[in-house]
Amino acid sequence: MTRWRTSTLCLLAACLGVIPLRVAAQEDVQYRMELGGGLGGGFALTDLNSKFYGNTTLAGGAVVRFLLNPRMAIKTNLVYSGIKGTTADVSGFYPVTPEGPASTDRLNYSFDGGVYDLSATYELNFLPYGFTRGYEGYCRFVPYFQVGFGLTYATSHAFSVNLPVGIGLKYKLARRLNVGLDWLVHFTVSDKLDGLEAPTGIRSSGFRNKDHYFTTLVTLTYDIFPRCVDCNKG
Repeated sequence: MTRWRTSTLCLLAACLGVIPLRVAAQEDVQYRMELGGGLGGGFALTDLNSKFYGNTTLAGGAVVRFLLNPRMAIKTNLVYSGIKGTTADVSGFYPVTPEGPASTDRLNYSFDGGVYDLSATYELNFLPYGFTRGYEGYCRFVPYFQVGFGLTYATSHAFSVNLPVGIGLKYKLARRLNVGLDWLVHFTVSDKLDGLEAPTGIRSSGFRNKDHYFTTLVTLTYDIFPRCVDCNKG
């Protein structure tokens, strides 16, 4: 009987010694990628809207984040955002023929469409992002800055490159589940996203007097492709 008790205690001790090691190893696991999506609102500053968050419409899409390390990532988005507006809401006067003979007739025009955006941004976390703090000092809730490059196609049949710049917040709900708030402004070189180009007859180059759109998304992503813990230690 005594021998049986001794054997049982030794087995329990061995199990208790192995379990913490496995838990610690699990806590150290890092992942290579996040997959998910986002949903929220979008609006555009165009010739038909000059108000911040004016004519806000539904926006959403897919998110893929390539995790470089706990402080940096490359995020790719494929997002659709609505754009709408009307000259009836514009305080200025748009003539019917901006580049033709002077006219006192006011342009009557409205647009209800959207833009498809494919962009890649570099994310820099202000704190190392992770589920378990440990000696690495990971944080489950971190803010980040992002900047990148994108392509825009509007339902008005306009195409443009864009410069996405923004900020965000992300929080680890669970070991592999992330929720975030992502805000981006996309500076484009097109004045045709709303189908109306230079309604006053004044044209410009670069980003000046062009159409720019904004997206605010709540994202949900899941970590995939764990890294090799032993490889990281080496």
